[in-house]
Amino acid sequence: MQIESLKVFCDLTETESFTKAAQINKVTQSAVSQQISSLERLFKALLIERSKKKFRLTREGQVLYDYSKQIIQTYESLESKLQQIQNIISGTVRVATIYSVGLHDLPPYIKRFLKGYPTVNVHVEYRRANQVYDDVLSNVVDLGLVAYPSRDSKLETVPLRKEPLVLICHPQHAFAKSKSIKLKSLNGQKFIGFEPDIPTRKALDKVLKTQGVQVNHVMEFDNIETVKRAVEIDAGVSIVPQGTILQEVAKQTLAQVPIEDGNLYRPLAAIYKKGKVLSPAVKQFLAALKEK
Repeated sequence: MQIESLKVFCDLTETESFTKAAQINKVTQSAVSQQISSLERLFKALLIERSKKKFRLTREGQVLYDYSKQIIQTYESLESKLQQIQNIISGTVRVATIYSVGLHDLPPYIKRFLKGYPTVNVHVEYRRANQVYDDVLSNVVDLGLVAYPSRDSKLETVPLRKEPLVLICHPQHAFAKSKSIKLKSLNGQKFIGFEPDIPTRKALDKVLKTQGVQVNHVMEFDNIETVKRAVEIDAGVSIVPQGTILQEVAKQTLAQVPIEDGNLYRPLAAIYKKGKVLSPAVKQFLAALKEK
């Protein structure tokens, strides 16, 4: 029996998916099935109730998972400690990020990190917010990058920074000439928003409701790039993180206007699964993200 087989079993248990377990361990689904069967032959016990539509461990499978998790965490801690002693920073850092952070905030951090640690491979996946949380909890990735982080007892949250929110509009829009604007000025305005389940949308809805402002949502999208394209054709105005529209403002395809009401910002955070042993490479990458 190899420790890799125990890890595959734990990943399968946590993701409840042969596909995801295969993806995490970079093997085929057939290989995952074979390793589970091998463990069942070794321990002479059925580990997964295959007759059920929903994934479920047998009593023996639950015991194996509990002990295997301890073994894997001990092994990973040992591996991490030896790398620290030997001052080795290498391996792969797997990151899942929401689109706006991955496209606009993350690139300069990755560039600077790889200059300092060229032997580390940073693998980035762009996901919706709910998928980032799923990937972190399922061990598909080491770190998740999100806005307005949710509280979850299964997650560790590392605050990174607060990003100002600004109004954007077409350069010929009446708001474009304003030095600043109050939220009440948006009453009845055509508004390009994020889809209702996006954390930034939820936060903005709460702010607008508090201010007694009702906008006319004419379009809703799941990513910042499409929101910007809609504003560029003057389909409406929007409120977005300032760091995501630097290029458009420089090219004068969008105008940005500061918002007077309160201190509007979007908090960004890194998340990882509680109890997860972070490799030296992941620790250094996390430290790099916290730098200004």
